[in-house]
Amino acid sequence: MESYNSFKVAQQQILEAAKILNLDEATIELLSWPQKEIKFTFPVKLDNGKVKIFHAYRIQYNTARGPAKGGIRFHPDETVDTIRALAGWMTWKTAVVDLPLGGGKGGVVCNPKLLSERELENLSRGYIRAIAQFIGVDTDIPAPDVYTNPQTMAWMMDEYETILHAHQPGVFTDKPQQIGGTEGRRDATARGGVITVREACKILDVDPAGKFAIQGFGNAGQRAALLHHELLGAGKLIAVSDSRGAIYNPDGFDSTELVQYKLKTGSVLNFHGSKPISHESLLELDVNILYPAALENAISSANANNIKAKIVCELANGPTTPEADLILSKKGIHVIPDILASAGGVTVSYFEMVQDKYSYFWDEDVVHKRLDQKLTKAYHRVYEAVKEKNVHPRLAAMVVGVARVAEACKLRGWV
Repeated sequence: MESYNSFKVAQQQILEAAKILNLDEATIELLSWPQKEIKFTFPVKLDNGKVKIFHAYRIQYNTARGPAKGGIRFHPDETVDTIRALAGWMTWKTAVVDLPLGGGKGGVVCNPKLLSERELENLSRGYIRAIAQFIGVDTDIPAPDVYTNPQTMAWMMDEYETILHAHQPGVFTDKPQQIGGTEGRRDATARGGVITVREACKILDVDPAGKFAIQGFGNAGQRAALLHHELLGAGKLIAVSDSRGAIYNPDGFDSTELVQYKLKTGSVLNFHGSKPISHESLLELDVNILYPAALENAISSANANNIKAKIVCELANGPTTPEADLILSKKGIHVIPDILASAGGVTVSYFEMVQDKYSYFWDEDVVHKRLDQKLTKAYHRVYEAVKEKNVHPRLAAMVVGVARVAEACKLRGWV
């Protein structure tokens, strides 16, 4: 299986898009690197009275179109290159959906599973004390990511407001609703993905009521299972997987029951009417739609030739390797790339920022309607680029995103 430095992959994607757009050397160099990288350490007092020093990052990749936007991860294997790549992808993602935002990302090198709730709170507050001067509603707006959640954002927002002596809820998104969060955020990533699938089915004449499979049954995977039925009117979910294993039923699962079972037991294994299958074989099932919603590099040159889905909707970050992209494209499989398919989350985060700014909050159906409009328009713009440039959808999405950011850089006189 291929081994990747995610930042090198991200830079290669920029180069490919830049060639198609005939960008000049200075613009390519500017877009190939983050504008600002903050690497720092900070102390946290543990429950046993000892002090531990944590290493952390915040990267603001590009702010030509607006303030940096992106999550904060708590992960033991965090590296500067992972965060650079993710900050870059956030830049293209916000541009593809045409939001007035740039891209950013942050992370703390830690194992959150080994920390108590109080230690996680101390960690969250310590991180903000270290970067408070670099973030703000008009500068850089963080959100949750891997192993962080709305509670993490609540602690961080409180620490930030304590430092500033001012009420500024818009500096963090995906907060609890009671303190400035928005309706419609919980299922936004999956909803955006299913909206793009709906549009792809129309254009490609694929039956949305056919079989589908979901790799990864966390938040996005569970919501996709429920929303696929709700938004597409039908569909037969025949296989799902989580970190403990994968299950299959050719007659289909009841999505609502399966989600409740997973929430109750912690896994999909042994769900009634299911038989276990391997993670690899789930990806290779004969389905109309496949949702990779788990780990990166799940579809690689090792298995791409065996993929039979008509549409692959990437709800995970980077589930398809560059080699696999080319193989799937040759096979006529339509991949809805992550920077488009999973852009529902950042779109509703933007809606949250707008609502916080005005202190006026929308009903859930307004959020859903506006999300639908944004993602539908973005999908069709990317599909136009597929046809215009004769490239696969990931490169088309990069072309759309990179073109918009490059234009903003030029208008500002940076290049």
